[in-house]
Amino acid sequence: MTVMDAALRESLKTLRLSGMLETLDACLAQAHGGELGHLDFLQVLCQDEITRRETVAFQRRLQRAKFEQQVTLEDSTSRSPRTCPPPRSATSAPCDGSTGESVILFGPSASARRITQALGHLAVRQGAHVRFAKTSRILADLAGGHADRTWEQRIRELVRPDVLILDDFAMRQLSAAQADDLYELVSERQGRSLIITSNRAPSDWYPLFPNPVVAESLLDRLINTSHQVIMNRPSYRPNKRPRNTADKAH
Repeated sequence: MTVMDAALRESLKTLRLSGMLETLDACLAQAHGGELGHLDFLQVLCQDEITRRETVAFQRRLQRAKFEQQVTLEDSTSRSPRTCPPPRSATSAPCDGSTGESVILFGPSASARRITQALGHLAVRQGAHVRFAKTSRILADLAGGHADRTWEQRIRELVRPDVLILDDFAMRQLSAAQADDLYELVSERQGRSLIITSNRAPSDWYPLFPNPVVAESLLDRLINTSHQVIMNRPSYRPNKRPRNTADKAH
């Protein structure tokens, strides 16, 4: 190692350019061998640092999304019998949150959860900040905010992501407080993307709200600004069931 090489290494450490450090030896070997000119050498080092930073940022966003499954659209479009390809209308809808459009997937299929997480993964890859959560947990979290006076802080955390995924929406009858919290959440996220899964069609959501005025205001706003996808495909969940001895015998 030359004095200049050592000095360059120390400079990169000082600047915290670890991406450049990781490939410095290979780049220096190419440069000494005449394979890289000065500008090429600098460009390769810069690109390595950019790649490292993008990878770190992606992993950070992926961790914050809190997906239950790490599944991609490539996995969902696989022809394996263990997967169920997503509807074309779901994959063609905007996913990065930049347009503020939303997607509702409904039907008696556990594949909806898998596909929404695949859409969320795509949004993360496109640079969006995503949050995945079951609707019941969101409502429980907001209820806790009423109790300890941190409601404003908690709802800001839900408004902040570019894409919020609400799983198992409209599963059961809502209390008046839960309906009000949902109304506030959807209102505060106006212009920001939502991805929703539900076992019920949107037209069946209205009776779950104790106050018809709140239901009308919230659901009309939500439904009329969303891409709606009917999940009429076989469920993914049966493919996860272990086969018993009798099944294997046949």
